[in-house]
Parts: sequence; structure tokens; C-alpha cells
Amino acid sequence: MDGVFSQITRNNHAGIAEITGFLRANDLNIDTTVEVFITLRRDEQLLACGGIAGNIIKCVAISESVRGEGLALALATELVNLAYERHHSHLFIYTKTQNQTLFQRCGFYPIASVPGIVVLMENSGCRLSRYANELHQLYQPGKRIGCIVMNANPFTRGHQYLVRQAAKQCDWLHVFLVKENNSRFSYEDRYQLVREGIAEIEHVTLHAGSEYMISRATFPCYFIKDQGVADDCYTEIDLKIFRQYLAPALGITHRFVGTEPFCEVTAKYNQDMRYWLETETLTSPPVALVEIPRLVWEKTAISASWVRKLLAQSDISTIRQLVPPATCHYLEQLLAARAGKSAERAMATANQTGEQ
Repeated sequence: MDGVFSQITRNNHAGIAEITGFLRANDLNIDTTVEVFITLRRDEQLLACGGIAGNIIKCVAISESVRGEGLALALATELVNLAYERHHSHLFIYTKTQNQTLFQRCGFYPIASVPGIVVLMENSGCRLSRYANELHQLYQPGKRIGCIVMNANPFTRGHQYLVRQAAKQCDWLHVFLVKENNSRFSYEDRYQLVREGIAEIEHVTLHAGSEYMISRATFPCYFIKDQGVADDCYTEIDLKIFRQYLAPALGITHRFVGTEPFCEVTAKYNQDMRYWLETETLTSPPVALVEIPRLVWEKTAISASWVRKLLAQSDISTIRQLVPPATCHYLEQLLAARAGKSAERAMATANQTGEQ
């Protein structure tokens, strides 16, 4: 193979600008989550590129003029090796469907796809089925088995109300917490607050999060809401995985969501959910979508985003009305710690001024 590989990081503005143009010429947009790109050049001309964001390979493009020369396989190998060097062994790849065969040669297996557009693959032919088998160990019998997937950033009375109402309608309810640590509050803290907040609700199992459910791999646009890309989100991938692998493992018949008056991405996800879980013909049984009206306080729907705004304003008195006791105690501790740091900074500044 004739060509030179290079690594381009995000702070290489000229390199990123060139990659952006190359991707656009190949009907792709640059993904802002990519940490490093690998480029392939020949005679100073950019012929191929691919990016790595955590354990996900994306933004793979090969110039049409060199397709069939074996450059694509060489690029894929470089990307996989770099991911391993960065200590990522469980790899996903988002790529165009025409690149599926290429990455299969590198040991990747398709999980789900949007036909003719994109395919999600991972470097294991059994990891997803193994996870589904682990879920099956927590199977609970019943005619009506429910599921909620939540981010709980942080856990509010609204989340608690949704779990309570869903549990009343089910023989058993499974609650999954989004695992990505891309929220205001860490996954570990969110998990603990949910666990305490639903402890008194019967017939509920709280599950640890998974990369197979609303993650940067299955549903990347959920985590870049500010870019206004709701229409481009591949919710189809996330929902196909849920319906075809995860729901059957637990016998899930219904998925519960709160109505969404605020977030465009989440509202569209709810709309897509109804289609992919209920309507679209797949090999797995349909899952009914149930929307539960949001819990309201003083004529406003309770939301985690509202609580975060109040936290920024240190308005703990209003926060107390919107969150369960465990969450309130946790947020009070955060505010106390923040006040302590502010006092320390003020004292340090005063001391410096006095010394001068």
C-alpha cells in the first residue's frame, strides 16, 4: 500500500478544517466528540480518514478514486490499533453500510443498521447476546412487564412519580439508568439517588446502565442536544437493539415514558419509540409505549433541567419541592461544598490584597 498515515488531534485546527471538508465531500459531517483522527495521504493528497471518540470509531471516509486498492482495510486496521493503544478493547463503529464488509474483515460484527445509511458494529460476535443472557437471569414472570430508561440528572419527584405510576400498571417493572458519565452528576451518584428514591416501590428492579441502551454508541445524538441535530439522530439503532435483544430477555411488554414538553431530542425520541417498538414489523414481539403525564408543581412540569437551573441559583427552598429527600440532601451537600470553596477563595484573595 502506497500512502502515509498521520494522527490529527482536535487542537490541529488546519488539519481539522481539511478533514471537515473531506468528510463533507463524502456526504458526512464531522463529529465533535471525535478526539483524534487518522488520515491517509498520498502525494500530499488526503485520501481517507477515520476518527475515534472513546471506544467508538466514526467519521470513516475513503475517497472514491482509491476504493478497491486496499486502503480502506489498512485504515481500519490503523484505527483499531490506535483504539487499543488508548486502552479501549470493547469497540463500536458507526459507518456507512457500504463499509460493513470492510470492518467485518477486521473482526467487527453488525448489531443494527439503518438500511442504506449506517450500520453499528462491535468487535465481538457474542458480547450483546451474552449481556441479554445476563438480563434474562433477572427475568420476572407476568403478563405485563414494564421498562423505564432514565438519565435522572438528578433524580426528581417527577422520576419517582413515573416509576410509581408505571409500577402500578405492571406485574413487574425494570428501571435502567443511562450509564454515560456525560451528565452534571456522575453515574455512581445518580444510581445511588435512584436506588434510594425507589426503594419503597414494590416489584421494581433497578439495573446498572449499559452501552447497549441510550449510550454514545447506540444513540450519540442524545448527548449533543445543543447542536440541534434531532432530525439526524439514529434512534432507530437504539430502539432496534432494545426491541430485538433486551426486551425479549426480560419479557418486557410495555415501555413507559413521561410526556416531554421541553427537550426536542427527547420528544422526537418518544415519537420514534412508538413507531419502532409498536408499529414496525420486526422478528421480535412489539413493545407498547405508554406516555404518563409529567408531575406538575405550581403549574410547571417537574424536570431535572429545572432542578439544575435552581441549583445554579442556589435556590434550595424551591429544589426541596421538586426532589425526594435523598436527592435534596445530596444537593444541599453540593451547595455547602461550593459555598466553602467560595469562602476559601475570598479569604485567599483578601490575604493577597493585604500582603500587597
